[in-house]
Amino acid sequence: MLYEVKKGQVSYGEAIGIILLENYAPFIPGDVANATTYDYPVRFQRVPDFTPQRIFNHDLTLLDAVCEAGRELIKEGVRAITGDCGFMVIYQEELAHELEVPIFMSSLLQIPFMTSLIGKEEKIGIVTANAAALDDFVLGKAGIDNPANLCIRGLENSKNFADAAIAEVGYLDSMKVEEEVVSMAREMVAADPKIRMILLECSLLPPYGAAVQEAVDLPVFDFVTMIDYVFSAVVKKRFRGFM
Repeated sequence: MLYEVKKGQVSYGEAIGIILLENYAPFIPGDVANATTYDYPVRFQRVPDFTPQRIFNHDLTLLDAVCEAGRELIKEGVRAITGDCGFMVIYQEELAHELEVPIFMSSLLQIPFMTSLIGKEEKIGIVTANAAALDDFVLGKAGIDNPANLCIRGLENSKNFADAAIAEVGYLDSMKVEEEVVSMAREMVAADPKIRMILLECSLLPPYGAAVQEAVDLPVFDFVTMIDYVFSAVVKKRFRGFM
């Protein structure tokens, strides 16, 4: 088989590019920012000064820097680009227009698909890093015009999660964070029995998805659900088996 060099590229085989916040938390296996989360290579690109506070404040002045990070990833051969914060959906439309690979910046982009899987009177529960910041502006950027079927709960006041992810104290107690996430999901489902699915918005939350599912017995979507799905579309595999 003959292979051809791609101009300017010095490494190969990383189909998914991930744009990172400048967030100094321990990113454990299962987190979007931990390479061992994936069964395939990924490539990371950090945006300097792109803090959680700025994304929670919907800082659109970072658009050019985020777009440049996407261009750098494309130069290195990625086939699709995502982010490591659901609130990056505020850049989704512009990046999809400017960059020539599929762009899926936010776990929130799964909501229209999830909505199509349930009845019109049923609901989706969202566990987010910051409920106040997940407002109509952000939801609109995710293609959600009517959020009436969404139940949103935030972890901004959950001590262990907030200390690690927002205050950046330098450590993360995964068992305590899991307890906070599971407790929130249980309370949400108990308060509204119409909830039929859960979305974990934050990129730090996929490690706790299995525990949430065991607790509430519902389908659980998260960032890694989405990334794996897109990877399977941009890197197709041949099937082998027998008849």
